[in-house]
Amino acid sequence: MDRTALDSIQIRNALLRISHEILERNGGIDSILLVGIHTRGVPLALRLSNMISDIRGDCPSTGALDIGLHRDDSVSDSFAVARPTTIKGTVQEKRVVLVDDVLYTGRSIRAAMDALNDLGRPSQIQLAVLIDRGHRELPIRPDYVGKNVPTSLNEVVRVRLTEIDGTDEVIVLGR
Repeated sequence: MDRTALDSIQIRNALLRISHEILERNGGIDSILLVGIHTRGVPLALRLSNMISDIRGDCPSTGALDIGLHRDDSVSDSFAVARPTTIKGTVQEKRVVLVDDVLYTGRSIRAAMDALNDLGRPSQIQLAVLIDRGHRELPIRPDYVGKNVPTSLNEVVRVRLTEIDGTDEVIVLGR
């Protein structure tokens, strides 16, 4: 049975809370870089940056990260679609906040950390996710969570964002 985990208002509220938490934990935006993991992490990072700008009056730098070449769970006979990694400036000595839509096994985040390290050495890497569904395979823990959504291994979490899908919602699909 399918269920709605977050609607558009709940997504906005979760991101607003995460924005405040990022500011509080880091004492502002100096040396902060919000990096969204393709695909849905990118618009989430931009939303967080805009919300932080609304709160503080200035906006942290943002970037987009492609992790395709760093994944260890890709099917070998499929061709990965390369998406651009775009980060203004350097990650060197920055506090990078990786932004993703769903944290599940932790493999995407591990791949993102490898991709970031190819670009330089951040002073710190933090993790912000809209949904934490559990079932970790790697010892990775988010610093900022929109909502914990316990799921079974048979369920799938679908995040839909206006920028990509035309609507904002998080649905848990039963299998």
